Amino acid sequence: MSARNHYILDLGMERLRESYRRGDLIPQKLVESIISAADALEHYNIFIKPPSLCWIQPFIDCLKQKDLDTHPLWGIPFSIKDNIDLVGVPTTGGCPDFAYLPKKSAFAVQLLIDAGAIPIGKTNLDQFATGLNGTRSPYGVCHNSFEFDLISGGSSSGSAVAVAMGLSTFSLGTDTAGSGRIPACLNNLIGLKPSLGLISCSGVIDACRSLDCISVFTNSCDDANEVLDVAIRFDSEYSNSRELPYFNATRNYGLADTKLTIGVIKKEQLRFFDNREYFKAYTQTLEVMIDRGFTLKEIDFRPFEEVGDLLYQGPWISERYITTEQIINHNPQSMYPVVREIIEPGGELLATDLFKAQYRLRELKIICERLMSDLDCLMTPTVGCYFTIKEMLDEPIKANTKLGYYSNFVNLLDFASVVVPTRLIQGARDNFLPFSISLVGPCMSDRWLLSIANRVQSIFSLPAGNTDYIRNNRENKLVSNPKSVDILVCGAHLSGLPLNWQLIERGATLKQVIDTAPIYRMYVIAGGPPLRPGLVRDEKKGAAIAAEVWSLPAENFGSFVENIPSPLGIGKVVLSNGLTVSGFICEPMGLEGAIEITSFGGWRAWLQQS
Repeated sequence: MSARNHYILDLGMERLRESYRRGDLIPQKLVESIISAADALEHYNIFIKPPSLCWIQPFIDCLKQKDLDTHPLWGIPFSIKDNIDLVGVPTTGGCPDFAYLPKKSAFAVQLLIDAGAIPIGKTNLDQFATGLNGTRSPYGVCHNSFEFDLISGGSSSGSAVAVAMGLSTFSLGTDTAGSGRIPACLNNLIGLKPSLGLISCSGVIDACRSLDCISVFTNSCDDANEVLDVAIRFDSEYSNSRELPYFNATRNYGLADTKLTIGVIKKEQLRFFDNREYFKAYTQTLEVMIDRGFTLKEIDFRPFEEVGDLLYQGPWISERYITTEQIINHNPQSMYPVVREIIEPGGELLATDLFKAQYRLRELKIICERLMSDLDCLMTPTVGCYFTIKEMLDEPIKANTKLGYYSNFVNLLDFASVVVPTRLIQGARDNFLPFSISLVGPCMSDRWLLSIANRVQSIFSLPAGNTDYIRNNRENKLVSNPKSVDILVCGAHLSGLPLNWQLIERGATLKQVIDTAPIYRMYVIAGGPPLRPGLVRDEKKGAAIAAEVWSLPAENFGSFVENIPSPLGIGKVVLSNGLTVSGFICEPMGLEGAIEITSFGGWRAWLQQS
């Protein structure tokens, strides 16, 4: 059963803006088209509060007082998971007896509306955001956008399907165990699970307050970055809110180079649960990435898996119990049975259970961070298999557990993640089903992960959601990992030489042994010990000079530069491959009394012969 005939417009942000500027489209007509399409797709159970002009019209009318050029999301339609508040519209959490009418919108939702975005519906979800599959809702099972009989993924099921089926440019979900990532995979979307506290969860029904975050579904990394840029603001009334560090700011988003080192799970630790299609899709994804220049390094997944087990087998289930305590104690029959079965034991756990689990989590976090310390990111399958709705309903807990194998660990470790589609595989009914990978990095690596995902997205070039539209790829600047600075050294800082400790003690790692472009002259400058070289650019009489490139944590760059004595300094040095990096250079005054050693081709060669 296909929904392709119901698509209305290409809802990519840039294309909508172009249409608005040309006058080809106005928000009123766009929303009316979305309402018509949503009506035709009612049987997919995407919305709890479906789009209707009776409540959307005020948001459209407000755009008359807003300028398209100064409001970055002007006229952009978005959907909201129904555990996130929208003023004047009931919030249910997927439980009718829990519903309430919020007096104001969630902090992040209001930021988006202020930027010109138009809310068009409250979406279906696994009740109380407890589930990864999209079947645990009294409002009906939310069906997959590609195959009606398959699960859509959850708990942010409706939010994902709304974007995949052309009803929203972007949508908000939530993510505690993978709810913003599993549905992205199963519906061919970009799924951004931001760093905890980066987007305020004020106005969101808690699942696990210490682990929850608002997630974003889009059809492109560019659109996800724009939503993130608007939704990030420190919220003094939200206790888990965090400030945005410079290295994670939007100016550090772009297109990552393919010369990256990415961690992948050891082959014997991969689990696809007898799903040959996903195993093949993952293998093909790795082959393409290697062919495009990515370096893949196998790591031990066992500590990450143990962290994931803590989420539902440990005391964090008590956080879900706190949210639903009144319902469980006074109206338990109103809860979806399997949701109550999962949450109810959370009221029996002890404080000692929590402390023991926290001790183990801290130990595992150290191990996991060390395993990732020399990687640009970790890459996993987003899920190892998919299920029909019937299979999920027959074994709701066992099947759901399989879906979370690659996602449960991320929030507990305080990591960020981005899902990016890489394959469309042949389904059983002459259709295609999506497969994606998840990129995982440390807290506040959001822009860097989006930049890597942007590169991956450009390589695999899949359509947007389950539409015939091409993903909106813009011209992006090349970017490198903002948490580190590449430094070229050519003298006493080389490996094993007297000043190399200044790099080692600051956490720097050797990235590359390489020559400069053949446009430099090298001198031994006066002074010491230790003896130091002076590198001077001379495009007429220069030569290639042997050097090393070290990757230095950005927070330690200042203290490193502070120790560099005159006449040396840091400037830009051209490498033999044409790239430019920061590196040691010498002021002209430093050449007084210096000895030229250019003919030796490098500092080590001169030392060996002097």
